[in-house]
Amino acid sequence: MSGRDEYVNAARAYAERLYLGEEVAHRSCGIALALTFGLDHRAYQSLRKGGLLGLGPCGALQAGVLVLGEILGDPDPAGPPTAELREAVRRYREQVATEVGGGFDDSCNARTSAFPDFTSRARLLSCTRLAGAAAAGVAGVLHDIGRAPPLPSPPSR
Repeated sequence: MSGRDEYVNAARAYAERLYLGEEVAHRSCGIALALTFGLDHRAYQSLRKGGLLGLGPCGALQAGVLVLGEILGDPDPAGPPTAELREAVRRYREQVATEVGGGFDDSCNARTSAFPDFTSRARLLSCTRLAGAAAAGVAGVLHDIGRAPPLPSPPSR
């Protein structure tokens, strides 16, 4: 297994562990992505359930775009998006859309409509897979461009 595969698999497993909530306390999809890459989680809470109301895009998939922005974005608040960020987001969206199917921008409500009970185990597993796919997509892109941050130690609770 290559260093890229190990990094991608570790990021996927980290995010899935946080989201699934069986070994550690459950983290929302966006928070799971932020913590996977060692970022402050507070703003990512607003991505829970598609922007809190279910009407916005999948929080996990959107979190991946934001993680890339935090790592690759121009530190100057008046600066334009960097070319590196534009290309990374393009590659991330393409990769994740291929893995998870459906439209990348499908709302949370649309993605979870097959699960009448949002609290069901089946829905939890489906969203765990989305969180893992998003983390793997970010990790793959960051590794490929040589900007992969070290993953933090997994939480114990």
